[in-house]
This record gives sequence, C-alpha cells and structure tokens, in this order.
Amino acid sequence: MRGVRWRRIASQIGRSVTVWAVSTVTMLVLAALLPDFQLQSADGDSATRIAVTAACGAGAFGVLSAVVWPLLVRLLLLVPALVLGLLVFFLNGSLLLLALRINPSGRGEAAPETAVIVAAVMSAVASATGAALAVRDDETYRRRLHRLATRGRRVRPPCPTTPGLVCVQLDGVGHDVLTDAVRRGLMPTVARWLATADGPRPADGGTPPTHRLTPWRTDWSSQTGASQLGILHGSTFDVPAFRWYEKDRGEVMVCNRPTSAVELQRRAMLRTGDGGLLSVDGASRGNLFSGGAGEQALVLSIATRRRRGANRSRAGYFAYFCDPANAVRTALSFVAEVAREIGQSTRARLRGQRPRVGRGGLYPFVRAFATVVERDVVVAAVMGDLLAGRTAVYADLVAYDEVAHHSGPRSRDAEKVLQRLDRCLALLERVAEHAPRPYRIVVLSDHGQSPGETFRARYGLTLGDLVRAGCGLHVPRRAERTRSGAEARAAVRAALRRPVEERDARDRPARRPEPIVLASGNLGLVSFPDVPHRMTKEEIDARHPALLTTLANHPGIGFLLVRSEEHGGVVLGAYGAEIPLAELDDESGPLARFGPGAADAVRRTHSFPHTADIMVNSAHDPADGEVLAFEEQIGSHGGLGGAQSRPFLLSPRELSPPAEDGAEPAGAEHVHRVLRRWLGELDGPQVPLGTDVEEERAA
Repeated sequence: MRGVRWRRIASQIGRSVTVWAVSTVTMLVLAALLPDFQLQSADGDSATRIAVTAACGAGAFGVLSAVVWPLLVRLLLLVPALVLGLLVFFLNGSLLLLALRINPSGRGEAAPETAVIVAAVMSAVASATGAALAVRDDETYRRRLHRLATRGRRVRPPCPTTPGLVCVQLDGVGHDVLTDAVRRGLMPTVARWLATADGPRPADGGTPPTHRLTPWRTDWSSQTGASQLGILHGSTFDVPAFRWYEKDRGEVMVCNRPTSAVELQRRAMLRTGDGGLLSVDGASRGNLFSGGAGEQALVLSIATRRRRGANRSRAGYFAYFCDPANAVRTALSFVAEVAREIGQSTRARLRGQRPRVGRGGLYPFVRAFATVVERDVVVAAVMGDLLAGRTAVYADLVAYDEVAHHSGPRSRDAEKVLQRLDRCLALLERVAEHAPRPYRIVVLSDHGQSPGETFRARYGLTLGDLVRAGCGLHVPRRAERTRSGAEARAAVRAALRRPVEERDARDRPARRPEPIVLASGNLGLVSFPDVPHRMTKEEIDARHPALLTTLANHPGIGFLLVRSEEHGGVVLGAYGAEIPLAELDDESGPLARFGPGAADAVRRTHSFPHTADIMVNSAHDPADGEVLAFEEQIGSHGGLGGAQSRPFLLSPRELSPPAEDGAEPAGAEHVHRVLRRWLGELDGPQVPLGTDVEEERAA
C-alpha cells in the first residue's frame, strides 16, 4: 500500500515537472515570436540565463494561476457571466505581468496587450499537457475531473451504491430533428445508444441498443416555462403561454423573468404539495426552476435570492472559471462564436436567404453566451455532480434553441450546434464511468421547433397591429397600407354601419385602455386590462363588433379560443366556424390540421384562471410543418402546429418504458410521473414534502 502511494506521488511530481517544462518551452517560443515580450536584458543574456528566466517565469505563473486565480473568480461571483467571460483575458494577462515582476532572475517584461496573448497561450498549453498526461491513467483522470468540476464544494459523505439518474435537456430539439440528425451521422453518441435492433447482433460483433427513443406531446403552451415546470414540479396548471397578462395582479408574467419564475415555482409547489423532482440529493443546472434541488447553478428561480452574501445561482461559475485554462478556453470559444454568428448572418443576408430575421445588435453575444458559456458551465457542473455521486441531476443545454430561433430548426447553423451537444453527451458518458456509483443517463427535450416565416414578414403587420385595426384603433401607416390592415378597417366600418371612416373626434367612442397583445411564438394572447374578468364572446362583440371576425377570417390565423356565455367556451375559425368546446375534436373543424391531442390541450387551457380574453393560434400547413410566428423568429414554439409540440424522451433500456401500452406520454406532467417512477426503480428515496412548501403553508 505504501509502495502504491509513493508511486502515485512520484507520478504526480513527474507530471508537474513535465507541464512546467512544456510551459517553459512555450514561453521561450513566444518570446522569440513576439517583439514586445522579452526574457533578457537590453544588453543581451546567455542562452542559459534566458532559459532560467523562462523557467522561473513559467513556474511563478503556474503557482499564481493555481493560488490567486480561484480567489479572483470568487470575488467576481457577483459580476454577470458575460462580463466575467470578457474579463478572463485581462485577469490572466495581469497574472503573467505579476509573475514576470516577481521573477527571481530579475529579467522579463511584456507590453500589457502582449501579456494577454502570452497568458492565454500558456494556460491553454499547460491545460492540454496536463490533460494528455492524466488521461492515460484512469484513476488520475478521475481525480483531475473531480478537482476541476467540484472545486469549492463541501465534502460529501460516501454515496449509495444504487444507480443515480442524470437528465440532460436538449432545449428545443424536436423528435424529428433528433432522428434526422442521427440518420445523417451528426450525433454519433446518440446513434450508438440507439443502435437499431435489426442491425448486427452482439453475436455478429454488433452493439445492442442501450436506449429507447419515445416522442411525447406538449400542452398547448409548447415552451420551456410550461414544460420544465411540469417536468420538475409536476404541474403546468395556469401557464397558458410563455408570457401572459394577469388581470387580478395587473402584471405581465414572463417565464424567463426571475420574479415570474419564483412565483410560478411557488404556485406549482403549493398545487402538488411537494418540493419537486430533485428534492432528495438533487442538483439543478441551467434551469428556469430548481426542482427542489439542494445544489443549484444558473437557476433562474433563485436568481433573486442571496445567501451567505453571494447569489447561489451564480456560484456554479466558480467551479468552472476557477481554473484559468477553462476560463481562457471558454473566452476564446466565446469570441470565435461571436465571429461565427456575424459571418453566418452576413452570408445569409448576401445570399438573400428566406425566411430571415434580423441577427444584429447584441444577438451575437447572446448566442455566444448560450452556446459556449452556459454550455461549458452546465456541463462542468454536471461532471461535478456525477463525481460527487448525487442521486438525481437535471440540466438544461439551451444552445440549439437559441440558434434555431434565428437560423431555422434545420439550418446548417443549428446542425453544428447539435454536433457539439452530442460531444457534450459523450463527455458526460465518459465521466460517468469514473463516478463512485453507476448512472442512468436520460436525454430529453422540452419542446420542438416549427419552421416558417414570421407573421409580420408575410402580411406586413404584427398581430398587435391587426388587433388594433379590428378594434378601430389607430395603427401605424405601414400597417394601414397592407391588405390585412385595409380589410380590418373595412370590417370595422361594416360592423359599425359606417360607409366611410369617421375622423371627427366627437363621433369616436369614449377612450378605453388599449388591449394588451402578447406573443409566445405562434401563440398570441389578447387581454382587455380595464375589464376585471375574462371577457366573453358576447362582451367582446358588443365592445368591438369586428374584432373576432377580423381575426378568425385572417389567412395567417388558424383558430381562436374565447369564453362563451352560452357554451362555456368556443373555438372560432374562418367562414363563421364556431364550435363549443364540448363538441371539439381533432378530426374536424379548425383543429383538424393540428394533430392528435389538440382538442384536449385547448380544453385544458380554457380551464386556467389566467387564460387571456382571446387566445390566438397561427395558421399551420401540415404539408411542410410551417407556422407563422407572432415574434421575430423563423424557428418558433409556444403554440400548436408542427414539430414544436413533439419533443423526445431518450431513456436507458434498464428503465421501464415511459408508457406500458406504447402510447406517447401526453404533457409534461406525465413526463414528471415517468421520471419519478424511474427514481423509484433505481431504489432511490422517494421525494418527500419539500421544506419550502411546508414553510409556505405555515405562512
């Protein structure tokens, strides 16, 4: 045993010396290439003296990186992640200048801008050298991953030997997109997991499938807020869209707004009576909601809380950025992603690509954060959870969803993101092999995305413009001149029995608060804020006689949902179609184009307390799966129509099928129950009543 220990120490010393030697050579090479980086005095030095200076400088830089860098990152936890990523180069360059200043040889100097370059290259080379040496020894590799991914965490007791569950959410990746990517070889890791049963059998040298792929259906609100709340907390009740207006509170709720996320999580916990899927020894990474997890990083619903003087949601940055090599690599990738987005958008514009939306302003930086910083931090956090032996982990990777919104769900840009996400899955699979307990890796998505040009691009006006025109309100001149705007004004004049528009203010009705029109992908919501209750069709017709007809007959709108005094609720379509909810089905009427489950989804949304006065779903073409987004997105989700409503669930075959009868799970609440069942099958503890729920009830 003592001999093994000494061999381990000798091996560690050998690796450290090797990294130091490589760093020294790197510094010598950079000094020869960069005129503003000197390792000798003005009068010149011998080769030996220069080598000693480089060795001392490399050693001092390595020590400072190991000791000072984690302290700097911890001090900067309150800095936004985007700013922290941009500060990486400056901080690393400052450490190199300090290393040269304290160099015992008294030699060495560099211009500040050159120091940034030298520090970045040396950090990358040292990291690559250390990883190359460590990866040859499984035990050393495991310890290195553990240090990098769990630095700064408290010591945990020995973990159980039963398998844990890791759920990785590929945000916005639809079932059809995944299967197509596997077929085309874009995702080899997933393809290996899904090795088809009719391929070579193990006896013939083939690999049997380790996972099964199951599609599932979202609710009408096919977006992350509703789906993730349902998956993690077991309830999607009263989440009618990504954003909606609540009359009783006079507030617009937005799922990715921290205050709204806190309120939605509180409501779900009160409704279900427990803390969430991750309440027992769980970790939540990169999500909108915590799931009741004790370990959280980049979780929106706790972004406004402060504990122990720091924001716990941002504390996960420390585990990643405390390693300067990680920080430099991510910062370089961030800059490269910004340049890649600018190049791709410029190429699309020069080619006259259609459909297309604007991708300027801050969007290149937003994309780079989602596809680089968020991905790297979340993956590193999950690595730490695996090596710490946590029972349940749920992580969201948002990269594909962000790119697909602006480039299209099946664009070349989005395909590149899928390839990088597949490599993340391969890395997590490899790290799981070094974990102290076995793991079952589940990959799933919260929704898909449907392609199509925007409503504004096709008709020249927004949904808000159309609503205003249907109400007889002033609309922008550009909208007035469109065919849709002219038809809406004509409908208003006909409904009011006025042959011409009245421009005399005395003939206009008393001024009321304007309707609030919100968009969630291809789902629109219209609310009248001065009416405290949800208006009925009869009330809307009395107030704005042409509005519902204008909306229902517009070619860009598929159907409307409104409350009815006579029928409780009705769906309105073109040419006067009016179907009570009790008679609604998926095979006829306005919902026939929207596929199985559409009628049930509409009926459920009608029962929500905060459903809008008018729910508007865009038109959908089943032939090509296209919808018309009411937002500026050419890949959208949020309503019914196409691939957005059909995400996937990729689960290990050691776990029971999601549905025993082979049916597709219907709704995020169903997926929550499936994940709970799997936790039970893995002999994990049952999720008890959450502490936060008990406190809420006591209050």
